[in-house]
Amino acid sequence: MYIRKISVLVGLAPLAMACGMSAAAAQTVLTVTHSSPADSHFGDAAVAFKDVLEGGTDGSVSVVIQRLDNEREALESVQLGSQECAIGSTGPLGNFVPETRVLDVPFLFNDYAHARGVLDGEIGQNLLAALSNYGLEGVAWLENGFRSLTTGSRLVESPEDLRGMKIRTMENPIHMQAWEAAGVLPTPMAFSELPSALQQGTVDGQENPIPVILSNNLDMMQQHLYLTRHVYSPGILVCNPDFVASLDDTQRAALTQAGAAAAAANRARVEKDETAGIETLRKRGIDVREVENRDAYREAMAGANAGFESEFGAETLQRIRNWSPE
Repeated sequence: MYIRKISVLVGLAPLAMACGMSAAAAQTVLTVTHSSPADSHFGDAAVAFKDVLEGGTDGSVSVVIQRLDNEREALESVQLGSQECAIGSTGPLGNFVPETRVLDVPFLFNDYAHARGVLDGEIGQNLLAALSNYGLEGVAWLENGFRSLTTGSRLVESPEDLRGMKIRTMENPIHMQAWEAAGVLPTPMAFSELPSALQQGTVDGQENPIPVILSNNLDMMQQHLYLTRHVYSPGILVCNPDFVASLDDTQRAALTQAGAAAAAANRARVEKDETAGIETLRKRGIDVREVENRDAYREAMAGANAGFESEFGAETLQRIRNWSPE
């Protein structure tokens, strides 16, 4: 009797193990990276993405969130399939998908309603679809916000004061061309290198949206913040196309819903950080200056416009600038 019981248990053990292994194998693990702290606009997007995707698939897809500061590396990893998805800015995206560079043209959008309307409409959705030609699946447009300038000890009272200054930019040719036109020495570098560059004086300043400056404590390394709002900086959620194709219909539908949830959470956090963030930065000690004459910065960068019109077409740029709600 004793031997028989053992035999039965031993016989059941492989079956139990097989069932356990089968259940584990049935779960798909998705890694999504982003370039900001957990408590940030991208962090909120990642959490919303995880919650909706896992809930919409009854746990058959498990989402792992990781931080990766180098957004170019993240895009390369998604292309190669070594990670499934990534959340980040569009700064380096133009190096992979040239069509998206148009979104980085300075003073293209008037406000958030304008930018979101373009991205959520035909123009933005066509650009999102274009990613499929370059080994990426565009899931949803997110955002960083409007970019503003910060400097260390050097005070900037007009665009003329920027001449000869080294300003860290993203690895983005559109941003670099615009700053070059203004007489700046643009210094592209990965975001992960920025804090040490500011601390060591390798660069005189940098430009980023308020949510990025706030969540990464860049104000601790700078003395002045100028609300130039010269470029709207979109964000994006991308995935590997082969990974998306491997999902079943229910999982793909949940992925789309999760992308929409990520965008909503991201935009809500950007709005919160924009309204409260400037006052928080003031309280933390940085000198915040509203730029009354933004047209002066527009004119300073205007020397790059001919190149932008040549690359993207004057009609396309005008169509974006003239967008209005239907």
